[in-house]
Amino acid sequence: MIRQPATKYTAFPPVRMTDRQWPNRVIERPPVWMSTDLRDGNQALFEPMNADKKMQMFKMLCAIGFKEIEVAFPSASETEFGFVRQLIEGGHIPDDVTIEVLTQAREHLIRRTFEALKGAKKAIVHVYNATCPTFRDTVFNMSKAEVVQMAVEAVQLIKAEAEAMPETEITLEYSPELFTATELDFAKEVCDAVTATWGATPERKVILNLPTTVEIATPNIYADQIEWMHRHLERRDSVIISLHPHNDRGTAVAAAELGLMAGADRVEGCLFGNGERTGNVDLVTLALNMYTQGVHPGLDFSDINAVARTFEHCSQLPIHPRHPYVGDLVFTAFSGSHQDAIKKGFSAQKADEQWAVPYLPIDPADVGRSYDSVIRVNSQSGKGGIAYLMETEHGIVMPRRLQVEFSGVVQKHTDTHGGEVSAGDIWQLFSAAYLDATSPVRYREHHLFEHGHGEDMRQGIRLSVDINGVPHLLTGEGNGPINAAMHALETAGIKVQVRSYEERSMVPMGEDGNARACAIVEMAASGRGETFGVGIDSNIVTASLKAIISGINRLGLAGRAEQAA
Repeated sequence: MIRQPATKYTAFPPVRMTDRQWPNRVIERPPVWMSTDLRDGNQALFEPMNADKKMQMFKMLCAIGFKEIEVAFPSASETEFGFVRQLIEGGHIPDDVTIEVLTQAREHLIRRTFEALKGAKKAIVHVYNATCPTFRDTVFNMSKAEVVQMAVEAVQLIKAEAEAMPETEITLEYSPELFTATELDFAKEVCDAVTATWGATPERKVILNLPTTVEIATPNIYADQIEWMHRHLERRDSVIISLHPHNDRGTAVAAAELGLMAGADRVEGCLFGNGERTGNVDLVTLALNMYTQGVHPGLDFSDINAVARTFEHCSQLPIHPRHPYVGDLVFTAFSGSHQDAIKKGFSAQKADEQWAVPYLPIDPADVGRSYDSVIRVNSQSGKGGIAYLMETEHGIVMPRRLQVEFSGVVQKHTDTHGGEVSAGDIWQLFSAAYLDATSPVRYREHHLFEHGHGEDMRQGIRLSVDINGVPHLLTGEGNGPINAAMHALETAGIKVQVRSYEERSMVPMGEDGNARACAIVEMAASGRGETFGVGIDSNIVTASLKAIISGINRLGLAGRAEQAA
């Protein structure tokens, strides 16, 4: 039996404040957003991102609208240092984006950090040292005065390094690590010493980041701590108060929301809550929570699926199907009563009125999700049964989102015809939806070739297809057969994006040998939404090409090809 908590854990004492203001406030504007996906989120991965994936993630964060991005801990490794240099020397940093780098309050690490920043137009140098009693007494064996001195000396060095690099606009960020476990009067003492040493002014503000390095109390306690600092800090008009909530208690989003009500100006976090232990605050959830309350967050999540797929590719972390706003199943109702209420809500909803559809806190279209997935089968077992028959009878293992899409096809059939749907019926429906040989665009054959030499080697393809019965020979090059095929199809006016790709061997249960390849491609086209394409062939490249053409047909893009021709 678990022991009584009082014998081991002590509840965090409340902040003595009788006139707290935050409970009467609401969030009326978005904070300054800072993504730490490339630093805090990256160091928490099983396999940290390589330079290519970090660059892909960086560009996506810029596209979403982040203006401050913590890109590395450059003194930690050559990989981190090299990525900062790649961003600067390659000219990859947009003019309106400021990169941030992290360093401990140690001389050689600070100097190495500034070496990484040479040539940058502007940067935030984020320095930290722990301030709570446990670290002072157990880890550092330092007095309060010595901890303050550590912070002050680090800031003095950063100031000197910044003055020696006049071509770069340096902003100071300081974190009293373990802020929430630090005595408030001492946290204020350290922060005031930092802003005084830097010479903070309203024109040259210091970012004071007050983190829940480990979440140890309820969100209202954090709000009290933030409001106390907001009201007592010296040079408050020269300070940006930043939040960096972790999720050890599962309340990071609530802590961030209450912290903003308490006077904070800025939030640091990661997409989908990635980060050490239970993660950092989820910036997607936090931003879209504001959106549902009528506050535009200033970040663009209008194509949430594309953001999710890029994140999963770069981090190798799956997003839970029930994750708020983005999970594959969050806009899906399996309950009959929920379906009935949603159907009636859609019927009553007018385009120019406030959103009020039951069970849907946000319009799926606002995050790029379709309505098709909202009302499908009558129960989870219906969708699961379809997937089970497809796998056991035909050897096709469908990804979850394809299960969702195809279950809608089956449901339309059952609504029209009624009765039991057999495995044979399901296969016929699947074939008609994804493998129909009479579709407007039909695969005929292809030939691969290579172009270039050495590092400039490119994969080429000559792709023969029929478009509405007219033969076309399309040619393209890329970094592989699929990429080359996409470029070839663009010459016929067919422009699509591949969101995800997977291939499997088709081996129905109880059979072996003579396995065929099944390629499944998730695709999107501007103005046409998203769908899946499926291709089956003994050759995996051919199966992949058939899958792409299947998706093109499902997106209805043959007309674009006719116009291009």
